[in-house]
This record gives sequence, C-alpha cells and structure tokens, in this order.
Amino acid sequence: MAAGVALGLVGSVMGLAQPLAAKRVVDDMGQGHPAAGPVLLLSLLVVTGAALAGAGHYVLQCATESVVCAARCRLTDRLVRLRVPVVDSSEPGELIARVTSDTTLLRQSAPQAVSAAVTGTLVTVATVVMMGLLDAVLLCVTLAVIALAGVIVAVVAPRIGRATRHTQESVGHIGAALERLLGAFRTVKASGAEQRESRALHRAAEHARRTGVRAAAWEAVSATTSAVIIQAAFLVVLGVGGARVSSGAIGVSTLVAFLLYLFALAPRIGQLVEGVGQVQIASAAAARIRDVEELETEEPEAVAVGPAAPQGPPPALGRPPLSVAFHRVCFAYRPGAPRVHHKVSFAVPAGGLTAFVGPSGAGKTTLFSLIERFYEPDSGRVLLDGRDIRHWPMAGLRAAIGYVEQDVPVLAGTLRDNLTFGSPDPTDEELARVVRLARLDGLAQRLPQGLDTDVGHRGSRLSGGERQRVAIARALLRRPGLLLLDEATSQLDAANEAALRDTITDTARATTVLVVAHRLSTVTTADRIVVMEAGRVRAVGTHAELMAQDALYGELASTQLLNP
Repeated sequence: MAAGVALGLVGSVMGLAQPLAAKRVVDDMGQGHPAAGPVLLLSLLVVTGAALAGAGHYVLQCATESVVCAARCRLTDRLVRLRVPVVDSSEPGELIARVTSDTTLLRQSAPQAVSAAVTGTLVTVATVVMMGLLDAVLLCVTLAVIALAGVIVAVVAPRIGRATRHTQESVGHIGAALERLLGAFRTVKASGAEQRESRALHRAAEHARRTGVRAAAWEAVSATTSAVIIQAAFLVVLGVGGARVSSGAIGVSTLVAFLLYLFALAPRIGQLVEGVGQVQIASAAAARIRDVEELETEEPEAVAVGPAAPQGPPPALGRPPLSVAFHRVCFAYRPGAPRVHHKVSFAVPAGGLTAFVGPSGAGKTTLFSLIERFYEPDSGRVLLDGRDIRHWPMAGLRAAIGYVEQDVPVLAGTLRDNLTFGSPDPTDEELARVVRLARLDGLAQRLPQGLDTDVGHRGSRLSGGERQRVAIARALLRRPGLLLLDEATSQLDAANEAALRDTITDTARATTVLVVAHRLSTVTTADRIVVMEAGRVRAVGTHAELMAQDALYGELASTQLLNP
C-alpha cells in the first residue's frame, strides 16, 4: 500500500509541475520565443504523471485485495473456533455477511480512503502552496469559498457512516432470512409457506433498499456540495483574477497558471470529500468485522486455570477405552435460564455399553455436549479417564471421542469426504472395514461413482437411515476411546438396526460406548442403564434390576420404548 501511495504521489507531483510548464509556454509564445522545449516538457510531464498515477492505482488495488484476503482468512479462522453457545445465539446468515459483504465493502472503500488520506492531502497542501506563490489574494479568495465545503462535509460524514452500517446490518438480515429458508426448504415447501417466506425476504430487501438510499442521499449531498463549491471558486477566481490582470497586479500567464492549479485542485477536493465518505463506509464495515473478532472462541491447546493437570499426553486414538464420571454437575444454557442438570452424578467404567433413558427434556443429550466441551458446567466436574476435561487440551479431548449427533449432519461433498471427515488419511482397509460395519457396502456399490459419488447439500441424496449409517461409520473410523451415540439408530429399519446393534455391541468390547436410546432393543443389551428425569439421575442398573426397582423405567419400557 505504501508503494502504491508513493507512485501515486510522484505522479501527482508531476501534475503539480504541469501548470508551471504551461505558464512557461504562454510566456515564451507571448514574447515570440520558440516554445518547442516547454511544450515537449509539458507533454512529458502529462504522460509520465498519468502512467505513474495508473501504476500507483493498480498497486494499491492489489494491496487492498491482499488485505481483504487476510481479513477473510482471519475471520474464517475465528468463526470455526467460536464457542458453541456463541453460534447458538447468533444468526448464521449474519455471520456469513461479515465475511462476504462487509469485507467486499472494505475492499471497495479502502483504496479511496488510503489514497485520499495520504496522496489527496499532501497534493492538496502542495497545490495550495503553489497557488499562494503565484498570488496570495486569489488564494485567499479560493480558500474562503472552499472552507464552506469543509463545514458541510464535516456535518455530513458521520451520517454517511451511520447509514452505511445500517445498510450492512440490513444485508446481514437478508442473509439470515435466506439461511433460515434454505435450512428448512422441504418444510417450507410442505407447509405451503413459499409466499410467506418470500414476503419476509422482500421486507428485508426493502429495508436494505431504504437504508441504502439514505446512505446514497448523504453521499450525494457531499459530492454535490463539493462540485458546486469548486464551480463557485472558479467563477470567483475568474472574476477577481480578471480584475487583477486589468489593474496590472498580475500577468495573464499567472492567471492561466492559477486557474490550471484550481482545475487540478478541484478533483483533489472531490477526492478528499469522497475519501471522507469512504473512510466512514470502511469504518462501518471494519466495525462489523471487529464485532466478530470480539466473539468468544475456543483455544484448542488452552488448559483451564485450576489444580495442576496430570502430566503426560492424553490417550491417543486406539488406546484402551476411557472412563467417564459426572460429579454433582449443574448446568443451564444461559444465565437466568432454567437448569438442565441438577447435581448430576454417575460413573461409567472404561469399556462396555451404557444407555441413558428418560423422558424428553431430561438432559440426556446435554450430557454429551458437556463431555465434548461444547458447553461448560456451571458447577461440578466432568472427568474423562480420571482427569477433569477442563485440563485436557481441546484437540486431544475431541480426538479421543467419536460423536454421532441426533440430527446426523452430512456435509456437501462425496461419500468418501464425509466418511473421512474426522480421519483425513485412513488406509483403504480401514475405510472398507467401517463401510462394512455400518452396512454401507451395498449403498457404495449402487452409487454411480461408489464412495466418490456426491451426496448433495447436507446429504440430500441419501435417506435418513443412510445418513445415520454414514455418521456411525465416520465415528468408528476415528477408533475413539469413547463413542457417543445420540439416538443413532432411530431412523433405521429393523434389519439394519439389528446389524448395527451387533456392531455397537462388538465395539463396546474395545471402547466405552454411551448411547441415548429410546428403543428397548438397544437398552436391554446395555451393561448399565442410567435413568434421568428432570435433569437428575433417578436410577442406575441393568434392565432387569430397573424393571424390578424403578417405576419410571418400567413405564418407559412399556410405553415409550419400542418392543423388539
């Protein structure tokens, strides 16, 4: 950016020399002297100055692209490290707008702002000095007229910044509305809500139009004021200068040179006025970008303050199974919200299958979110392999865990991309093993390009059961020490569920498996069952023990849990 500004500055300095060269041409011609030399010098100054100014503009634009690229990379790096509660409380479309439209606005505004701040200011000062050397009276007349423009710009500029920020916020609202629509597209279609959603998008677009028009109006006031002031300055200088030529105070060549400087000053004044507006626009975009940089993020290798953590690396993939324990854990999703967990305590030894059952809203899925450190407990401790999870490096903690979520997300890309998402470099044998275990081999054979077939946006070309099996295979490929399954077989048919139940049972011999289950067939094979109700652990035992001892479990087994 400095190089671009320097080139533009040198080109502008050559432009400042042009009126003096023109004055020399007029004087030589008036005195009957040959003017070939001055004309050649003037031509050289014009061509060279234009070339340097163009080169400076190109270099400045290239530098701006690099700055915007760095800003986008920094923003995306921060977005992927945001804490889960921050993302839950934000609109995805709004966050996307910060990376796309706000950085684009920064790219459009930054070159003019930098050029106006440096080149425009210095050249304007130099031009005023040169005009003063030619005639101080005409300079005073010019400055008196131009001062009025400065007052108007000072009043208008803050309004441009505020209007631009409101416009960008409106654009972010459009992105949020679109993300809402496309994220539930089938539901919108099935509900016949296209017109309602379209009207909502139209309202957001209309609000963006109004705020954009408001910003454009203030920019127009600023630009028009600048143009009118410059024209007024030219007319006043022409009148006063003509009078001074008539009185003999200055020569015609001096008036010509002064007017040329005034012509050169006019675009600089316009550049400064536009630059002030662009600074306001860029500042509004930068403020929205800074808002993202102030959001709370995870530090992957950070260790929480507290008692010293045991020394040594965390267990690597393929190590023995990990134990899990909750000690009097209390948790609410946000301050002031009802508690999801009330002093939850239980212990799961390493290895085996543990099932969590209970009515909806009992806090079963939240257990997994706390183990993954998507959220932090308000009080109490969560232990993994005897260590408080806050003392595990974040990357090491999650590398030791395989997690199949309730809504089994599948990403756009190929089937292979989704299977290897958590394990980027598996061997062909490992990949074939998990495909077989998850009963995806038949699907892979039916697809036109096998594992390299595109599965569509969010796995739209797969059935619900196929997406669940992809998620299970992805988790198994990680060979975790702890496997978390949140209703991972709820969309499977009986045959596939039975086969995967056998797979899970086999996996539980080598690792610790925790499963949130609503099917009796899954629960009865568990080594232990944790019954939860209203955020508390109600009972722990085997299926037979709980059927005999716990009334709620007996009710769940006979009503909510499906019979084999």
